[in-house]
Amino acid sequence: MSQVLQRTATTSAKPNYLFKAFINAKRLQSTLKETFANQIPAKIEEIKSFKKKHGKTVIDQVTLDQAYGGMRGVKSMVWEGSVLDPEEGIRFRGLTIPEIKAKLPHGPGDSQEPLPEGLFWLVLTGEIPTEEQVRQLSADLASRSELPEHVTNLLDSLPKNLHPMAQFSIAVNALESESKFAKAYASGVSKTEYWNYTFEDSLDLLGKLPMIASKIYRNVFKDGKIGSIDLNKDYGANLANLLGFENKDFTELMRLYLTIHSDHEGGNVSAHTSHLVGSALSSPYLSFAAGMNGLAGPLHGRANQEVLEWLFKLREEVNGDYSKESIEKYLWDTLNSGRVIPGYGHAVLRKTDPRYTAQRDFAQRHFPEYELFKLVSTIYEVAPKVLTKHGKTKNPWPNVDSHSGVLLQYYGLTEASFYTVLFGVSRAFGVLPQLIIDRAVGAPIERPKSFSTEKYKQLIAQIEAGSK
Repeated sequence: MSQVLQRTATTSAKPNYLFKAFINAKRLQSTLKETFANQIPAKIEEIKSFKKKHGKTVIDQVTLDQAYGGMRGVKSMVWEGSVLDPEEGIRFRGLTIPEIKAKLPHGPGDSQEPLPEGLFWLVLTGEIPTEEQVRQLSADLASRSELPEHVTNLLDSLPKNLHPMAQFSIAVNALESESKFAKAYASGVSKTEYWNYTFEDSLDLLGKLPMIASKIYRNVFKDGKIGSIDLNKDYGANLANLLGFENKDFTELMRLYLTIHSDHEGGNVSAHTSHLVGSALSSPYLSFAAGMNGLAGPLHGRANQEVLEWLFKLREEVNGDYSKESIEKYLWDTLNSGRVIPGYGHAVLRKTDPRYTAQRDFAQRHFPEYELFKLVSTIYEVAPKVLTKHGKTKNPWPNVDSHSGVLLQYYGLTEASFYTVLFGVSRAFGVLPQLIIDRAVGAPIERPKSFSTEKYKQLIAQIEAGSK
């Protein structure tokens, strides 16, 4: 029995039950792998037939603005797990967030939030799992949670002033020593088996992320001690316990947070980077770590930290006056000084982010009178009108980052520099399934064509000459 099982057996359940749960989880692992494996031949044939019939069809036109504007909106990736519509918002395998909340298995008892383990199953297979399947998957992931000693020692050696996201990436990279895919590739395994070892690495990594995140949080902000994994609890509950939070509602928040932050189609920096690095047949550990370095940027995942810092400055400036007039003046002062209103606007969306709405609904149910929630709610009433008048944004509506920090603040997780780490744990539920799918269907290395500015000038000249 592993150290994880031994530790859990002494703290939270009888060894007999845990052993049965572990065996059941192992059976489930085969069931999940069999479910996915059975889909692979049909999926490969579907793609092959689709490409043969429509491979030469032009699906997009690229403008010079898009080339210089970060390839914004260029249709050039395949991402199975989710699609983002500018007006409708995110759909996971065709399901909206409200549908996800209604159809995916929830936590035990009176839980109202979906389990991220269920989302992982859905994103990988396109099928909604049963409650029993998710419960056993939770136990399987928990059984994989133990960190190698060298990773624990590495985290303990890092300076506290090193940003938590840098520590997160370092720890995931260090797990490369455990990569089953890297070992199998070195031994000359068949290409048809790449997905199998990628699957194993992905579940191993997913199981270890709560331990890594919690170790960072407790080292940097607390006493360095973390709780233990319980095979009888779901992923969100274990993460909450490891962080040191026993509040039932905080556990509910973790379930919701991990689910809605998991995926946002493939073009965002963290998803695209994980896919890009993975296309070179780097292991899931190296691919995910690369994506996390992108998530750490202030224009991506770190935006939630910036939103909270801006919110605190606003609160200090208005000095308790949360009237619409006071807040509107502060917003205009922010814009007129050449700064942006953080948490508003999105590269794709042209409506209120459904992830924002899900978090707002959570706050309304659990702490409608919380000061910061009232402040965010008033900003929600005022900011879109101000931004519309300002005319410098295509989307004046709030995104996911404008609300997540307020929820965490309420329950006492006040260290904003850690928030992106939680985002990173969640993002694994979206990017790792796509990595498994990529290996299963034999996706090629990604290699777009680039031109210099001079070459683009020549191309434009040729196009203009041809149109005359």
